[in-house]
Amino acid sequence: MKKGKVFSLGIQHVLAMYAGAVIVPLIVGSALKLSPEQLAYLVAIDLLTCGLATLIQVWQNRFFGVGLPVVLGCTFTAVGPMIAIGGQYGMSAIYGSIIAAGLFVVIFAGAFGKILKLFPPIVTGTVVTIIGITLIPVAIKDMAGGAGSENFGSAQNLLLSFGVLAFILLLYRFSKGFIRSVSILIGLIAGTIVSVFLGLVDFTPVMKASWVHMPTPFYFGVPTFELGAIITMILVAIVSLIESTGVFMALGKICDRDLTPRDLTKGYRGEGLAIILGGIFNAFPYTTYSQNVGLVQLSGVKAKQVIYVAGGMLIFLGLIPKVAALTTLIPTAVMGGAMVAMFGMVFASGIKMLSEVNLAKQENLLIIACSVGMGLGVTVEPELFSRLPESIQILTENGIVAGSLMAVLLNLLFNTKSKKVIVSHVQQNQKQAV
Repeated sequence: MKKGKVFSLGIQHVLAMYAGAVIVPLIVGSALKLSPEQLAYLVAIDLLTCGLATLIQVWQNRFFGVGLPVVLGCTFTAVGPMIAIGGQYGMSAIYGSIIAAGLFVVIFAGAFGKILKLFPPIVTGTVVTIIGITLIPVAIKDMAGGAGSENFGSAQNLLLSFGVLAFILLLYRFSKGFIRSVSILIGLIAGTIVSVFLGLVDFTPVMKASWVHMPTPFYFGVPTFELGAIITMILVAIVSLIESTGVFMALGKICDRDLTPRDLTKGYRGEGLAIILGGIFNAFPYTTYSQNVGLVQLSGVKAKQVIYVAGGMLIFLGLIPKVAALTTLIPTAVMGGAMVAMFGMVFASGIKMLSEVNLAKQENLLIIACSVGMGLGVTVEPELFSRLPESIQILTENGIVAGSLMAVLLNLLFNTKSKKVIVSHVQQNQKQAV
């Protein structure tokens, strides 16, 4: 294949995943009140780690790597948990939990098929639904200008946020193909341009940012390990691995390759190493991006060298802080408008997963009702279990953990004999990825 074609296809893969790779650190960093310099670092190191994680997964060897043309990026499922962990325990606990979750995946990669039985569609769908619900309040506050801002709820903020949301929806409605897939990124750019004319954008962070920097392990401090945070992140990792299984299966069919259990184990282990890498460099947990699978199918190019080029581009972009600093110029209200669509899609993804479940069965409705109710209830009223011993509060103080554990336990109670749900879930993921 000609070098020019390989390079152009590599750019396409970067553009297909760039919106997700940039928006996740912006949302998390803004919610945790990071400084412009810290936020620029978070975006830059995320791009660099996306590239490294992609290379780890594509490079197939005896121990790790699925060896398929996959691209890895930060998982959107981790946004809510990271914000919750950071707000409760601090930044150091976020990265302690990510490293612990990565180690869990690496250690138990070979046994993951058995763990899957605890996470059929009714559990994973409920978990993702709970995560989506808990994220919505963050988006609404940002639409008004951000919690604690002087102009909270001003007409200007509302016009900006709703204008961005409307623009994204119109783009999605009347465009196709690539433009449609990056409609959120285009909406953010358009909203920021309007904000420049309104005098709401400060270019100082870009001017101060250096042209080149080297990644710094543990940039936000030495990681700390909180049991509640670790359990939360392990749940996020398991949900991500379930989705990755479908992506692996889909790519295997596209590439005319029959994946063996050993191939899947090496894929899981590669993803676990990528998650550990995210924790060490204070970035994010990483997962296989399904949007790039569609690009492989559309282009018909299955060569791994294209993905090597894409990974190299991401590493290069991550070494240039000025590129990352540009993304930090987006005003909070503009980000809030886009977040409503993104977080709503997380919630909708949970509902889509639940559509695989037999909802005519009353027990399944009860599992969903109680689990989502518990997750939302603890999120709204975190003091519900404040008088219980601290050892128990670890499992109850976070709405995502409380709701997820209830979903797992209730599924074991009502559906212990159901063996077909895992197969149907993987098959459905495969169809969605394709």
